[in-house]
Amino acid sequence: MVGTQATSQPTKAPPSLLYMVKQVELVVRSHLDELVKPYGITALQYTALTVLERHDGLSAAQLARDSFVTAQSIADLVRSLEGRGLIRRERNPRNRRELLILLTGEGRELLTDCAEPVRELEERMVRELTAHQSEQFRQALTKAWHALS
Repeated sequence: MVGTQATSQPTKAPPSLLYMVKQVELVVRSHLDELVKPYGITALQYTALTVLERHDGLSAAQLARDSFVTAQSIADLVRSLEGRGLIRRERNPRNRRELLILLTGEGRELLTDCAEPVRELEERMVRELTAHQSEQFRQALTKAWHALS
């Protein structure tokens, strides 16, 4: 074969899993911010409210950890949510120096209002997965999180 030479291009490595997880996080956060904007909250505030919905009565430090924000950020977040009447703070009866953060009725109502649009967003995210694949995805994410926690 005169004048022809097989050219093989190097195969590009697929993006790392860490990169792909970050891509998913960023697109989810962007959609979530748009979804909760009409309710007057941010995606970070929504996350904090859902944490309190599952574990009411947390300290600010616990809420910060579970909401994936810094201790400095949680102070502003808590003030804002408290100002809107979505959460309240009360003294911990076992440690009077500690304030516990609790979801109010208004906060629960807001989460109820957001539940359907958030569910639709999650369904959209896994739309091309079977129910079994979706459950495997959930389990894989849980295992990955535990491995790094």
